[in-house]
Amino acid sequence: MGIRGEVVNRGIWCVWGMATGLAVASTQLQAQCLELNGALEQGGFIWGKVAPGSTVTLDGEALDVLPDGTTFAGFGRDAPATAELVVSGSRPCSETLHVAGREYNIQRVEGVPQETVTPPPERLARIRREATLVANARAPSLQRPELIEGVLAGFVWPAQGPISGVYGSQRFYNGEPRNPHYGVDVAAPKGTPVYAPAAGVVTLAEPDLYFSGGTVILDHGYRLSSTFLHMSEVSVQVGDELQAGDLIGAIGATGRATGPHLDWRMNWRQERIDPQLLAPPMPEAVSKP
Repeated sequence: MGIRGEVVNRGIWCVWGMATGLAVASTQLQAQCLELNGALEQGGFIWGKVAPGSTVTLDGEALDVLPDGTTFAGFGRDAPATAELVVSGSRPCSETLHVAGREYNIQRVEGVPQETVTPPPERLARIRREATLVANARAPSLQRPELIEGVLAGFVWPAQGPISGVYGSQRFYNGEPRNPHYGVDVAAPKGTPVYAPAAGVVTLAEPDLYFSGGTVILDHGYRLSSTFLHMSEVSVQVGDELQAGDLIGAIGATGRATGPHLDWRMNWRQERIDPQLLAPPMPEAVSKP
């Protein structure tokens, strides 16, 4: 599997998802050490195969290697321009990966409840408690090769509609600068179903977190997870095992939101990656407001 071509969207350079049968862009993804699939860019996720039993490091950090030799890694929003890949084992090799940079726009969001922009002091203990809850839900490494293999076979969109927010954009809420946006926003009416984009195990199912409202974390294995925010309904429980297309909940406008939408985010270890790079193009019939 490879990735599709480039799309310029309001000043943001994006690569729109992977699709079966599309060729890997050799100038971007063909490494001397091993052939890589995915998006070798800031916010991207890559994978390839080494000899089974090999060890692999990226900038000195050990990567997971599945029994069949599949290995994978993600890059954060501000990842450096290069990363050193080293494979040890029966077929040792090393490679300097060149990580493509991206330009990020500025998005100004008005009409957000001010207490979610500048929380009052009495809310800070709750916010810290919920941040710990989320971190703990992402911390375990679920050693389930079949889950990550399902991810690499391709995601489906958890909901469909116009994309109203993209990964990496610098956010201003009610005129105040805040952290960049790390997800992709899909606008749709309240109550629109939200489905699992790939197989996984539910590790967080909360109906009302302070910033993100109705929130679910779906663990895809090996510390790769999807998070779904601002939902009006949460239809799953911690421990549920889902397949692609299973119901998660419903779109809403809970937490820090001005209207109904789904904020879909992804994490690999400590890196926040771009879900849109792992999804197919949004169907044209629903992509316009």
